[in-house]
Amino acid sequence: MSIRQLASFVIHFLYSQIFVQFPYPSTDFTGQTIIITGSNTGLGLEAARHIVRLGAAKVILAVRSISKGEAAAADIFESTGKNVVEIWQLDLSSYTSVIAFGSRIWSLNRLDAFIQNAGILTTNFSLAEDNESIITTNVVSTTMLALLVLPKLRQTAEEFNIRTRLSFNGSDLQYIARFKEAKRPGSLFDALNRKEDSNMSDRYPVSKLLLLYTVRELAARSPITPESNVIITYFTPGACRTEIHRQKASWLKRAALWAFNNCICRTAEVGSRTLVHSVDARLGINAHGAFLMNNVDAS
Repeated sequence: MSIRQLASFVIHFLYSQIFVQFPYPSTDFTGQTIIITGSNTGLGLEAARHIVRLGAAKVILAVRSISKGEAAAADIFESTGKNVVEIWQLDLSSYTSVIAFGSRIWSLNRLDAFIQNAGILTTNFSLAEDNESIITTNVVSTTMLALLVLPKLRQTAEEFNIRTRLSFNGSDLQYIARFKEAKRPGSLFDALNRKEDSNMSDRYPVSKLLLLYTVRELAARSPITPESNVIITYFTPGACRTEIHRQKASWLKRAALWAFNNCICRTAEVGSRTLVHSVDARLGINAHGAFLMNNVDAS
């Protein structure tokens, strides 16, 4: 990336963060069943709170920790007075967990929308299911889960004569991913799995770029038809104050992160409005396979 391109990214990013205002969600979710992954805290929790407030019949928090999910459900009940939240266990670092979750979805009478919000950000290299953990969690398992959920969304759309929705949480950082692994010969997974020359500071942006490619391919292979009336979107909430940056860091990094969080980042509630928008039943087919930035189609 050239200096000019980087400067352009920074200008657009700061404009979005400082000047763009997201409207308070008002979408009607009456009678609907919505699943949100990574929803015991941060963006997922606040999106679930909005969707409960807006009339959903059932909101499922897909989380790694049942106890944390139960605490989140109690918090939502306290703020909304509505007892419509269920807690389902899901660990994206485990393919067994993903497959079990995909099977459990068929126990539902309907599934109107599925928000893929869960993900990890770390600079520590580790493996999960024989691949680097960020790639496993943010790309492979997320894609696997989408493929398992899509048939249920199609069934619901046909049975209830509606358009169901499948959305993926992306990132502005995809624009500045260096992605040097793509230039190496051989398997891309092998390149990403080489600990000795992995650039882990670039790994999260790379994972979101790969996820964007995957979502667009999935949308292209699953066009909106009477048999598959499911709109697939990829969105960014921008930079938000959440627990995704919870790994240990030096005091200097912690100070820089504090300044960034308090001067630039959106609150989790404001960022969560993009999650709600990504599964708005009023989205047009032009949003299918598109990148939604600032709650508009920025494809």
